[in-house]
Amino acid sequence: MSHQLATSPARPGGLVVTGGLIGTAAVAVAVNAIVAATAHAAGASDDFQPLQLSAYAPLTIFGALAAAAAWAIIRARSAHPARLLRTLVPVVLIVSLIPDIMVGVSDSRPGTSWGAVIALMVMHAVVAAIAVPAYRRLLPLPATRD
Repeated sequence: MSHQLATSPARPGGLVVTGGLIGTAAVAVAVNAIVAATAHAAGASDDFQPLQLSAYAPLTIFGALAAAAAWAIIRARSAHPARLLRTLVPVVLIVSLIPDIMVGVSDSRPGTSWGAVIALMVMHAVVAAIAVPAYRRLLPLPATRD
């Protein structure tokens, strides 16, 4: 006779998590490449450096991995990590758009257009849309009532 206790979801091993996070970052870079190509096809200037792979790929990778680290810290230390992340993820996403908006307003970079700036903003949403479901699988939150 066996029965299962209600516990936290199974947690993947370290190698699975590492591979999953690398895969998450790679998928985010690939989808951001599609966003950049679409922006260029729609008229964004090739001179707008933030839409070049050499600019957005490292930032995408850094952002995805830094967010995973923050997720892991919140998961480990918060009494109510799901509740905190439900608030924090959209707030951080919105705050991350401020530099893009400032680039658009200031027109400070060669090739700046609002189409290019909107593409940058979409890239932020792309990373969040790819990363959050991946983190839920790779770094599952403990079962709580929040």
